[in-house]
Amino acid sequence: MSDRLEERKDFTEDLKVKVPEATRLTEGGKLNEALDLLMTLERNCRVGNDFNNLKEVVLTMARLCKAAGDWEQLNATATLLAKRRGQQGRTITAMVQECMLWLDETPDKATKIALIVALRDITDGKIFVEGERARLTRLLADIKEKDGDVAGAQEVLQEVAVETYGALDKKEKTDFILEQVRLTLLKKDYVRALIQSRKINRKIIEGDDMQELKVRFYRLMLDYDLHEKDPFSLCCDYHAIFATAIIKADAQQRQAALKSCVVYLVLSPYTNTQQDMLHRVSRYPELDELTSYKTLLKLFTTYEIIDYPLPFAAELEAHIKESIAATGTDPELGPPLLEQWLKDLHTRVVQHNIRVAAKYYKQIRTARLATLLGLDEGTTERSLSTMVSDGTLYARINRPEGIISFSKPQPSEEVLSSWNSDLSSLLRLLEHTTHLINKETMLAGNVKA
Repeated sequence: MSDRLEERKDFTEDLKVKVPEATRLTEGGKLNEALDLLMTLERNCRVGNDFNNLKEVVLTMARLCKAAGDWEQLNATATLLAKRRGQQGRTITAMVQECMLWLDETPDKATKIALIVALRDITDGKIFVEGERARLTRLLADIKEKDGDVAGAQEVLQEVAVETYGALDKKEKTDFILEQVRLTLLKKDYVRALIQSRKINRKIIEGDDMQELKVRFYRLMLDYDLHEKDPFSLCCDYHAIFATAIIKADAQQRQAALKSCVVYLVLSPYTNTQQDMLHRVSRYPELDELTSYKTLLKLFTTYEIIDYPLPFAAELEAHIKESIAATGTDPELGPPLLEQWLKDLHTRVVQHNIRVAAKYYKQIRTARLATLLGLDEGTTERSLSTMVSDGTLYARINRPEGIISFSKPQPSEEVLSSWNSDLSSLLRLLEHTTHLINKETMLAGNVKA
């Protein structure tokens, strides 16, 4: 049985005779007769394990359909050949690849879509043509998007789990996933967009050959993070864009990315991570090109009271407005978000000033702190209470006396432990001093002797 299955026959002579005959029939308008003639030869080659001639027969049948201009017959023939029992994978692959070359030669869009759909059906579930299926799906999604059917394009594209495909290289995979994310964001499905974005390996896009894809990825994430109204994530996105070599080489793009990075960094809530990044960015030499933004970082990294409004507030407002307009896909989000972030900028200045006061004062009167902050007492108390509840500052307000205390009282156990530590330190110092005195006394005695 196995010997019979492995038996190979050579139908080269039949091929030399029947292919020219089928070509003549096609030229005479008898395409169906030509296909019937070759279909018999295709079966013989397939059953006889003549794989080289099998591939040639299948490709010839597809070419005859194309030459006759019968695209509908091409779709039907390709589908039929792919479903033949025991059909070879490499034969199907060659046929699909050949048909894909003709997509731009179709007479109209409907014919092109029909051919793409037929080829997608042929490649469905076949690992050896998964790369071709991904490319066909991308083409179909592009057509739907151009027709204004963004939802349809996104739905078609998300069917392909391209991250599991081994036939595509990392660059093509990344590009495909980025297209999935882009269409999902256009559809305003932000949850799915986040899930899809996590398929991107951040280490891979750091490669020198992936710089354009890296910039594309972080620009897409800007749209998501803008929707989430997350200034620190926006700052990280702009920082990643700024750190890309192709962006640093372009002065205009470099400055725009660094400006946005600085602005959103200042707008971010106070955390250890935010403070670390604040001090790192403030040392960038590229800030010498942006005087106002360098000054802004210096204000927030120096323990001094910041006057509000800032001297370059109009410039910052204009940049925030421009950044929102350039990033977001939702125009209605702009005005309220701009208003909110301008309020947040004032809030960050107030919080910085409160931390400065806490550094230099153990206690301060509420009226005095309000004067330093340029606020009324009620707003000062609310700002202070917010910082305390967030855990970024310790403070206690004595309202009857109008005093704010920034010093945290120590429990008796800590006080006792501190005294014990001080006493131990004193005894060690005394012992060391005694040793030095005795040493000098002995040296002086030896000199006299």
